[in-house]
Amino acid sequence: MQATVTPEIEQMRKMVRSFVDQEVEPYAQQIEDEDRIPDHLVEQAKDLGLFGISIPEEYGGIGLNAVGKAVVLEQLGHTHNGFVSLISAHTGIGSTGLVKLASEHLKQKYLPEMAAGKKIAAFALSEPGAGSDATNLSTRAEKRGNQWILNGTKHFITNAPVADVFTVFALTDKDKGAKGGITAFLIEKDFPGFCLGKKDKKMGLRGSHTAQLIFEDCIVPEENVIGEVGMGYMSALKILSEGRVGLAARAVGSCDKLIALSASYAKERVQFGKPIADNQAIQWMLADMATETEAARTLTYMAASMIDEGKKVIKEASMAKLFASDVFNRVADKAVQIHGGMGYVSDYPVERFYRDARITKIYEGTNEIQRLIIARRVLEEN
Repeated sequence: MQATVTPEIEQMRKMVRSFVDQEVEPYAQQIEDEDRIPDHLVEQAKDLGLFGISIPEEYGGIGLNAVGKAVVLEQLGHTHNGFVSLISAHTGIGSTGLVKLASEHLKQKYLPEMAAGKKIAAFALSEPGAGSDATNLSTRAEKRGNQWILNGTKHFITNAPVADVFTVFALTDKDKGAKGGITAFLIEKDFPGFCLGKKDKKMGLRGSHTAQLIFEDCIVPEENVIGEVGMGYMSALKILSEGRVGLAARAVGSCDKLIALSASYAKERVQFGKPIADNQAIQWMLADMATETEAARTLTYMAASMIDEGKKVIKEASMAKLFASDVFNRVADKAVQIHGGMGYVSDYPVERFYRDARITKIYEGTNEIQRLIIARRVLEEN
């Protein structure tokens, strides 16, 4: 299946790539060293409309389709993954629930400011006891009059320290559980009873921060239910499927960057009187890196095209996320090997990419869970 890239999307691709190369890359090491994204880069991203790529034009966004979003995220993947994570968590799983499932009132209330980057979004499903087993939620919501009262804790929530709005999943009917007993809510950071927990100190993704969310009799207006009461688990699956395609696109972009860095270094690095690029061992690594990256790109854009055609993509989205993240990790490993000792020091960006790649096999559904999803679909279809 060939993805259709319109002239408008191609123009967007060139614009984002220029922004990445000319504006973001010069600050990549600073982001890594300071563990923060410079304010002016965030403001430039807002001006380019990058926080509104998932939001329809009638709410102030750009309204790209799935292929268009994949194109943008692929280009963003060429630079610091912490910077990419801030934007992608907002435009992907942070926004998708509101765009696809929320009432018109909620859309009108929140989406325009989200599209402008004035309100940053986050997605809160994971809990200390509910990671891969997302059905095992302990966060609960009880209806009292015209409002809901939430109690519980979420953790590893990307963008939590800077987010203004959160899509939060809570158990509303213990007996029904995932089959009609989980509901999604839109929660603002200043709702009574809500506070941030500790910020996590992570292996990578510096500049992109995660933290706990703590709900202690948090008051949520009835109107802030996203979608239907009890249908939150199915909503989460829909949101995550699209998010996984975006994650795959980011991984492909990072692979392209690592290949370019590795090829350039191999041509410059001289050993035994010749560039190491002349050695077959190095050439084979570059060949494997390029081949697997192209395969990941094809799978990613196939899944994106299926989303745009209105097809179910639970299996294909899992395939794209699984394969692209595995490839990202293999490409990063080979990039470090090509760079040798230089690849192990922070003076060269491949060291950073190597650390940042590892989380892609864990978040938005571990790769083990992706394999289970894919297998179940295969068994159902045959």
